[in-house]
Amino acid sequence: MEIEVKSQTDDEIVFIIRDAEVPFVNAIRRAAMVNVPKIAIEDVNIIRNDSAMFNEVLAHRLGLTPLVSDLDAIEGLLLPEDDGWFEHDNGIAFSLNEIGPKVVYSKDLISSDSKIKPVYDTIPIVKLKEDEELNVEAYAKVGYGKNHVKWMPTTVCAYKQYPEITFNDAVDIDYECADACPRGVLKSDKRSKKVKVFEDGELVESDDGSFLSSDCSMCKSCVRASINRAAANGAPENSYINIGYRENDFIFRIETDGSMPPKEVLLTACDKLGEKADKFISFSEKEE
Repeated sequence: MEIEVKSQTDDEIVFIIRDAEVPFVNAIRRAAMVNVPKIAIEDVNIIRNDSAMFNEVLAHRLGLTPLVSDLDAIEGLLLPEDDGWFEHDNGIAFSLNEIGPKVVYSKDLISSDSKIKPVYDTIPIVKLKEDEELNVEAYAKVGYGKNHVKWMPTTVCAYKQYPEITFNDAVDIDYECADACPRGVLKSDKRSKKVKVFEDGELVESDDGSFLSSDCSMCKSCVRASINRAAANGAPENSYINIGYRENDFIFRIETDGSMPPKEVLLTACDKLGEKADKFISFSEKEE
């Protein structure tokens, strides 16, 4: 198996997995979504709420506010499987005490730990009118996405098999099929008598007649256009272009809400997957 990082930013990583199988890739996806620990507000004590927002909605908004949850922030905090996790005072305390008129933003949440704070300062929580008061105590804890979406570190965690484009040499070149591509993957070049394939704006070369482009969404608009044009000209309904995929090659994308670096999410997910495999092996050996 080979892994190649295609692009990486502070909140997104796109990488290619080659020579792997769907169950394994999907296991990584599920582990990244539900088994990576993250910090989120769990217990909310609303002392006073004069706003028009119901207490339950306010508590829900606070819970979904992304908090810094990298490895340094989580270190030393209790996990859901640890004793004492359910005690609210074992979490990170937050306070929110504001008087209107104003819009209360995530930056107004005051944390007892300088490392653990809202990722973004400009998330609106509630709007207070003249003399309306909001006084809230909250406690954040480490949890898993399998228990609640607020503990899910990924906003996008998906993969697709690598699109593969081939051309039918037995059919006349259909230059116009490139015009049907909505993503600019195909471009006609009548001078060289070819329909060229591009990925990230660069020409894709091939030695075996198959072209790989991650930009292709496999919508097959080009295939349908080629078939329809052939039928209109009285030719057999054979498409000049074919869209498929490499069965064991995958494009994997992880996007986070900013609480954790995407690479950290991936590595932690792989560690969790390895721990589960070790437990399964140990259990199997005991049964023998």
